[in-house]
Amino acid sequence: MSVRASDFPPPFDTGEFVGEPTDPADERIEVGILIVGAGPAGLACAIRLGQLLEEHPDVAEKLGDVPVALVEKGKQPGSHLLSGAVVNPRSLRRLFGDRYSVEDLPGYGPVHGESVYVLTRGAALRIPPPPPMKNHGNVIFSLSQLGRWLGERAEEGGAMILPETAAEKLLVSHGRVVGIRTGDKGRGRDGEPMGNFEPGADLVAKVTVLAEGTQGHLTGVALDRFGLRGDEPQVWELGVKEVWKVPRAPKNIIHTMGWPLRTAAKYREFGGSFIYPMGDDMLTIGMVIGLDYRDVELSAHDLLQELKTHPKIRNPRLKGIHYAIESGRLAAESAFASLQRGATPATALSSYDDAVRKSFIWSDLEEVRDMRQVFGRGFFVGGALASAMTISKGRIDVGKMHAEPDAEQPLLRTNRAARYPAPDGKLTFDKLSSVFASGNKTRDDQPNHIRLQRTVPKEIAEMWVHMCPAQVYEIGTEGGDGTVTVNLAPSNCVQCGAITAKGGRLTPPEGGSGPEYTLT
Repeated sequence: MSVRASDFPPPFDTGEFVGEPTDPADERIEVGILIVGAGPAGLACAIRLGQLLEEHPDVAEKLGDVPVALVEKGKQPGSHLLSGAVVNPRSLRRLFGDRYSVEDLPGYGPVHGESVYVLTRGAALRIPPPPPMKNHGNVIFSLSQLGRWLGERAEEGGAMILPETAAEKLLVSHGRVVGIRTGDKGRGRDGEPMGNFEPGADLVAKVTVLAEGTQGHLTGVALDRFGLRGDEPQVWELGVKEVWKVPRAPKNIIHTMGWPLRTAAKYREFGGSFIYPMGDDMLTIGMVIGLDYRDVELSAHDLLQELKTHPKIRNPRLKGIHYAIESGRLAAESAFASLQRGATPATALSSYDDAVRKSFIWSDLEEVRDMRQVFGRGFFVGGALASAMTISKGRIDVGKMHAEPDAEQPLLRTNRAARYPAPDGKLTFDKLSSVFASGNKTRDDQPNHIRLQRTVPKEIAEMWVHMCPAQVYEIGTEGGDGTVTVNLAPSNCVQCGAITAKGGRLTPPEGGSGPEYTLT
């Protein structure tokens, strides 16, 4: 009988994270527009609102002492941002106009050239870059550095950034979102108040913008509470990366497909690797895998270690960031429109959906719709179909291919972990060493923030153990009926969100917890 993680849903109730404001009215923190999440979208939204309010000071005055506030669970903007990142600069140009040029931003310059390889275990075949991997004119960034810079621009425009602040509950009154409640600080492992206890607070706003990213806690709550999920389920990928100091960085960016992933359809191993130069003496190398894989022993961390042993690597279209920035800019304009005289929230905020449909976000993604699903037929068939879809700009009909939730994939076992190289501390590393390098400062004795079934079939427990890049999960005692208990080390968590896609649910830890990324 096939085992699926979706058959063991986490103990999670959306209603636990939705409620009316509870603080007395005179103790609530009132802001004009509240943005949740200081990623590229949230920061772009704050920056654009600052521009609009500068042009319309009368509106800014009506919004009170804090016209725009942004809450961020990390220690500062950029702390939790990790990506490739090769960025199409058009959304940044739209956001800043003549205020800043792309050259003013903290990047590593434009892409000079690109190479794409299909790898086997011992060889590499160079192929022409497929259209989604063509990066001419794009710019190399560290997303964490870019996030810090965007945060400074948001504050210059008048936004108040509240770091180390977890958005725990969605405040809803009379069917309308009126803000968020922040998480408590200073609770012990069992939830008891400690000596440094600080209760959360109600932040109420005229407009609340959720910009937590695709795996955001309150975003998921809002999707369920208001019935906003689409017909097709969201599917996810998990990426890991390392930044290396090298004698000489490559001039070109490099993408690979194939090995160490397997090409047969039964494995559903979709993804690839990237190598991007960061100046003359640094590079970033990373591995991305789709979370609809089936092998319980698949591990993104260990795949990256295995990749580094390939002869091609030893001798030496991640382009979603600009969509996030543009979506944040459009959200700001819709939020601003909702404040105009005669506007109602329903009509003004519906303009956001219309604006996205008319933007390059929609036209770009329409051309590659179903591109992910075709690879469910295997690497070679999927590659042929994807090529046809790319050439036709999405107009060729390959039949409707429905997405399946990642947690509904039946699990299999192939002794895959036997191939992973042992860590040597020089080229290959273990997971805990990588957690240390992330700057993770999560307090050991805070409450557990990960919801999952603690007694599950052994296949599911092993899948969680291998999946996690931070060694959060551990197999405990066996139950004698094929089940095991799952032990947790929540303080290791780098908040990647993969557990939410594969059968559990991530909720916010105490504000300020998690990694402190600086070059990612």
